[in-house]
Amino acid sequence: MIWVPLLLSAAHLISFSLWTIWISFTPSTLVPVTGWVGLRNYNAVLASRNWQIAFDNLLLFGSAFVLLSLITGLMLAILLDQRIRGENVLRSIFLYPLAVSFVVTGTVWSWLLNPGIGIQKLVHDLGWTSFRFDWLIDRDMAIWTIVIAAIWQSSGFAMALFLAGLRSVDSDIIKAAQIDGAGPVRTYWRVILPTLFPITITVVVVQLQFAISAFDLVRALTNGGPGIATQLPALVVYDLMFQRSQLGRGAAAAVLMLLILLAVLLPYAAWRYVQRRQATHA
Repeated sequence: MIWVPLLLSAAHLISFSLWTIWISFTPSTLVPVTGWVGLRNYNAVLASRNWQIAFDNLLLFGSAFVLLSLITGLMLAILLDQRIRGENVLRSIFLYPLAVSFVVTGTVWSWLLNPGIGIQKLVHDLGWTSFRFDWLIDRDMAIWTIVIAAIWQSSGFAMALFLAGLRSVDSDIIKAAQIDGAGPVRTYWRVILPTLFPITITVVVVQLQFAISAFDLVRALTNGGPGIATQLPALVVYDLMFQRSQLGRGAAAAVLMLLILLAVLLPYAAWRYVQRRQATHA
């Protein structure tokens, strides 16, 4: 019976995806209309300055966020793997941001990073008036505020997966490395971390999926500003569909987002399929 809800969900997902693809080839504006404009909407989106800036921001945000959240999560997992005192408390603290919605995260970080009421004002009130931390209103640095907030939100996810992987490593392998004279750093680098490769790939794919579809966090934190300095593809879709009433172009931008997601997910799905087949025939 599990196939019934799965089939219903698949039908729902596929039908709306096909509807969006169809709309992207029509001259729809405020409401869907029939007609055919070919690739005109796609050409308009790809040629627009908003999309070009959003795509450049996606490359920067995606690469920085995935790499730094991966490193942060791994370091936290290694810390907890030492079975330190208060491990359960620390694990709860590190996982807590996952329970917070992206809107709340964006709102809180917008307060902290606002130079008029946040960290900068606090430091000024303490007497250090030359201190500046106005990234939120700096066109060149604003994208990094999103990176910081996203890392805070998602590092706990990477930590949980890496910690599970570390705890599943065969202790005999670690003992053999220690007998061979390997210190803690070398043991982790040469023996333990290579076994975490499948988990690393999973973390990268999940974080990339979040980066590509990021909307709530950016909307609450910067709303794409200053100007359009922190625009991401999801905000372009929202702007075209709901603020400019260009439904056809918004659908085209959404389809382009889907293609970017598929470029990440399909290779991962193929890799997982090969891994399972190899495990089955092993």
